[in-house]
Amino acid sequence: MGGPLIALTGATGFIGRHLLRSLSQRGFRVRVLLRRPVEVAEGASSAVVGDLTRPMNMAAALAGVDAVVHSAGLSLTMSGTPEDDFRSSNTEATLRLAEAAVRARVQRFVFLSSIRAQSGPSAPAPLTEADTPLPTDAYGRSKLAAEQALAETGLDWAALRPVLVYGPGLKGNMAELMRLARMPYPLPLGGLRARRSLVSVESLASAVATVLDAEGPLRKPMIVAEPDALSLPEMIAALRSGLGRPPGLLPVPAGLIGLACRMTGRAEVYSRLSGNLVATAGALSALGWTPAHPTRDGL
Repeated sequence: MGGPLIALTGATGFIGRHLLRSLSQRGFRVRVLLRRPVEVAEGASSAVVGDLTRPMNMAAALAGVDAVVHSAGLSLTMSGTPEDDFRSSNTEATLRLAEAAVRARVQRFVFLSSIRAQSGPSAPAPLTEADTPLPTDAYGRSKLAAEQALAETGLDWAALRPVLVYGPGLKGNMAELMRLARMPYPLPLGGLRARRSLVSVESLASAVATVLDAEGPLRKPMIVAEPDALSLPEMIAALRSGLGRPPGLLPVPAGLIGLACRMTGRAEVYSRLSGNLVATAGALSALGWTPAHPTRDGL
């Protein structure tokens, strides 16, 4: 018989690949929902091919499924993507899948949302689930709209809002940070003091499993963040420690870094470097979730 059957979308992506492996290792049977016929990844018990952005009959894909884990969608790294595309892939496709889950009598729907459904790239105070969501871009708005659509379906749902995710195969901002850490010379970033929460892909997979195992109903968003927020210099020092190297950070004042960024047309980069984004995982912790490791060790 095996464990509960999970339908997983996005299994070929950065997060989805880790979810597939982690859920399989935890005893779940995983049916991957794919957009095109490719080789089924190791750990999947079965696969169904289809496109969530187009009307389709999902009855076969969700037959016998106990829960859906929906990690597919357009990511924040796809800058310049029209807002309509984010809405189609992140909001409307999520709603269609949720409506199919209702018809299939799926017990729980776990949606991989984002902290950007709640906040812009920085926040003046630590974020909690009690804060009013204030997304500032098309990506965040599409994720929040998907959460709001789920709330209208009658499903038992949970929307996980991870902060910046790191781990093997990382992309986007974390990939850029790793590139900086690998540079063989000192970096003038020691004066930056803004702190940011991170979460490893292993901790995120553990959060998904915690939600799948939780007694319901849930029907709410949950922040996913490791508790020890770090400054950018601390992140680079941890990454370089893993590479067997000293931190190599020069204490250049943050104001000078900001001036250099503005003079080179990178004011937006500085706004991300200089702003805090700290979040607390109160709702998940109440369910018994603990991160896989401290952030420094994970980096």
